Amino acid sequence: MRDTNLNPYESEVALENNQDKTSYEEDETVAKTGTTTIGMTTTDGVVIGTDRRASLGGKFVSNKNIVKVEQIQPQTGMTLVGSVGGAQDFIAQMRAETSLYEARRREEMSVESVANVASGLARRGPFRAINPIIGGVDKTGSHVFTIDPAGGCIEDDYAVTGSGMMVAHGKLEDEYYDEITNEEARLLIGQAIFASSERDTGSGNGLALCTITEDDLNIETYNDYSVLEEL
Repeated sequence: MRDTNLNPYESEVALENNQDKTSYEEDETVAKTGTTTIGMTTTDGVVIGTDRRASLGGKFVSNKNIVKVEQIQPQTGMTLVGSVGGAQDFIAQMRAETSLYEARRREEMSVESVANVASGLARRGPFRAINPIIGGVDKTGSHVFTIDPAGGCIEDDYAVTGSGMMVAHGKLEDEYYDEITNEEARLLIGQAIFASSERDTGSGNGLALCTITEDDLNIETYNDYSVLEEL
């Protein structure tokens, strides 16, 4: 019988043996999200925002309608960054991990536990240069984590990943403040992603916003940035 007193930070379904990862060298035949993704804690919860472009080798726009943020748990979301296939596989494995945890322990993972499991999968799994943001709300509050391709796990008030991160950081550094609300964060994140899309060839083609509170997680998509006038 399987021991139910498992370490919550250990993978339950992913392969335990180290696997050779696909080289991180540029491959122009692999669809990548390029991207600008942002996660931000607020007084109301968490807001995650992304652009909607996928490209081949950063030179050709292969899709203009990618939704790069997915729900992992009722109040936890994760962005897709890196190769599309690797990111989708990573999302699927994370959903399996959290579902098994809830089934066995009859409670949801904390956001920190989700981030630590993601960190372990990134270190051991065959995922291609992923760099997601995990954001969510649990009984301890609002949390945003970044997972780097080597499995590093860092929590912060806000985080930016992807090829447009330098432009987005400039906007956020100037205008973020500690008591920001969800509505204010939605506008600020949208403006930062729009700024990135003006200079970064891997970002563009609209906006996806994931708004998380202690009661709900809602993902909205927009085909362009005119919505910023209404936020």
